[in-house]
Amino acid sequence: MEEWTISSIVNWTRQYFGSKGMDNPRLDAEVLLCHILGKDRLYLYTHFDQPLTTGELAAYRQAVKQRATHAPVAYINGYKEFMGMDFVVSPAVLIPRPDTEILVEAALDRLALANAPAIADLGTGSGAIIVSILAKLSAAVGVAVDISSEALTVAGENAVRHGVKDRLTCLKGDMLQPLTGQKFDAIISNPPYIPDGDIAGLSPEVRQEPHMALAGGADGLDFYRRIVSAGAEYIRPGGFIAVEVGINQAKEVAALANAGNRLTTEAIIKDYAGIERVVVFRLL
Repeated sequence: MEEWTISSIVNWTRQYFGSKGMDNPRLDAEVLLCHILGKDRLYLYTHFDQPLTTGELAAYRQAVKQRATHAPVAYINGYKEFMGMDFVVSPAVLIPRPDTEILVEAALDRLALANAPAIADLGTGSGAIIVSILAKLSAAVGVAVDISSEALTVAGENAVRHGVKDRLTCLKGDMLQPLTGQKFDAIISNPPYIPDGDIAGLSPEVRQEPHMALAGGADGLDFYRRIVSAGAEYIRPGGFIAVEVGINQAKEVAALANAGNRLTTEAIIKDYAGIERVVVFRLL
């Protein structure tokens, strides 16, 4: 019987994923194998001739079979790295993206000198945004809002995982709706912002993520309109609202602020690729 080593199985899987049209076939092969072995990628290179056990091979083959259907690697492994931390993910939540770290950093910059700030995260999903902020700001307290009970369960798991459970309240509801009567130093959101008509053209992997975490209405701006129109009511003096936006949406989102909703645009922040990614609003 043929013996499969780390090197031979990675090479075979790279070719197989390549034939399936995967964008990063070798990376996917390595990340899946690292998860099965409980090792980092450096280990694969320094132990390239290590044979796989029967159990490891069976588990890896199952993971490869799932990936071949374009199931996202994060869903297969059950976690995703974000802000230097591992977050539990499931098909009930959007997979955290590196771009969203810009939103977290924008919030942290503005909250650095605040005394025990209160933060609300709208459409929290996995909780990656609010949990990251609470993990970095030991005096902060937060509220995570999501319309999905399954998402809130995942967010709760991540709060426990990163030691912030006692400072995070999870509320089921539609964006600002469950926050009535409360005020915050910061309202943060990475809302659904894909125009409905663009959903069908997304990659097979992205289309497996929750539809309601992606679809932002006809022009992708529905949730921004709701946040900006009513958000000022929930902010303390000196507080802010920060939202992640899609490509080419920043200026349109910034333009939503006006005297009527008592908000002004403080900043548009670019991500590392130079794309306008975050819009920050302040009270007038």
